[in-house]
Amino acid sequence: MSDAPRQRTTFLGLLPLPERNAVAQALRTETVGGLVLLAAAVVALVWANSPWSGVYERIRDFHFGVPALGLDLSVGHWTADGLLAVFFLVAGIELKRELVVGELRNPATAALPVIAAVCGMVVPAALYIAVAMPAGGSPSGWAVPMATDIAFALAVLAVLSTHLPAALRAFLLTLAVVDDLGAILIIAVFFTSDLNFAALGGAFAGLVLFYVLQRLRVRGWWWYVPLGLAIWALMYNGGVHATVAGVAMGLILRTTRDKGEDASPAERTSHLLHPVSAGVAVPLFALFAAGVGVSGAALSEVFTRPEPLGVVLGLVVGKTVGIFAGTYLAARYTRARLNPDLEWADVFSLAVLAGIGFTVALLIGELAFRDPSQTEQIKAAVLVGSLIAAGLAALLIKRRNAVYRRLYEEETRDDNADGIPDIYQRADSAPAAPDTAR
Repeated sequence: MSDAPRQRTTFLGLLPLPERNAVAQALRTETVGGLVLLAAAVVALVWANSPWSGVYERIRDFHFGVPALGLDLSVGHWTADGLLAVFFLVAGIELKRELVVGELRNPATAALPVIAAVCGMVVPAALYIAVAMPAGGSPSGWAVPMATDIAFALAVLAVLSTHLPAALRAFLLTLAVVDDLGAILIIAVFFTSDLNFAALGGAFAGLVLFYVLQRLRVRGWWWYVPLGLAIWALMYNGGVHATVAGVAMGLILRTTRDKGEDASPAERTSHLLHPVSAGVAVPLFALFAAGVGVSGAALSEVFTRPEPLGVVLGLVVGKTVGIFAGTYLAARYTRARLNPDLEWADVFSLAVLAGIGFTVALLIGELAFRDPSQTEQIKAAVLVGSLIAAGLAALLIKRRNAVYRRLYEEETRDDNADGIPDIYQRADSAPAAPDTAR
């Protein structure tokens, strides 16, 4: 038996070129969508606190739909249950891609970001409980500070005009993908009510048919769009949050390409729906979810009431401590060596940035608290916590931007103009295999 020490792998090193290109393409759409999301949140806040706030509330609470099908919903409800199903469909596709052809397909490679993400969900939830319950607050909001909003985080980076290296952006994306999976499971398990087993059985049968069509390589939107709408409606009437239907269909879509295919069904669907999700669905949800009244008294309640205080501390402190500690301990356990061009302070900055928990946090807040006054407090807490995390992350990231700019220029330099960065054509630099973490 050999006593040779196990070879150490590099954490946050140079990404393999195909993975770098895939990450760049995914983040490009998310960044643009994040800027639109940021604008929608600002419009919602200004509108809800303007003399025309009554118009905002009447539009948000206006009902329409098909009552006979149990779908007579308000505009705000349609954006949360309907449009966000598109967001979760895209999230399901991204998760499937990661599990089948991405970094999460290899347990050894996936261990570090998965551990970091899980710690980044468990610690905020535990901190919320530790803050809210001893002060007599409700434990219902434990899941609110668990999720990272990748679009909002990337919008902050875009506003800062940073040159964050691809490995750091990819690590943030992987954290968000695992976060989305956690949020999906939480919504499906903990936020169901008045289950209608006949409707759920119909939704399950629809998903089985969806799977069979994929296995038989049936193509054509006229098959999948009506079927997808039926599954969504049945899931909603079954008492399970309708966004779960989007995730399920995303996970069923085939990710691998058949011989002669230019793109798999999952790739084609993501290409079509990702801009709709990032540029329309999520911003419209934010427009009708982020419109909370902001006043001195309301803001003081964020820091004096146990539930909103637990959310703020969970996002700002819990996410930071959980992700950073999880990453550091996992790296030590797996003998991963941090990229010598980076410092652990860079990982800490990303952990702070991950405290931006806008879209999914607002959704879970609406599901966890049915009292409108409590819901407004939780929404305000999500906004305040996300803004604090964004401000702190901005200070930390800008402090290191000179280093990021140098690494970014090295990664993208293409002196021979052949479309391949020069760093990938140097034998001593090109990675032979994927790094320990995305």
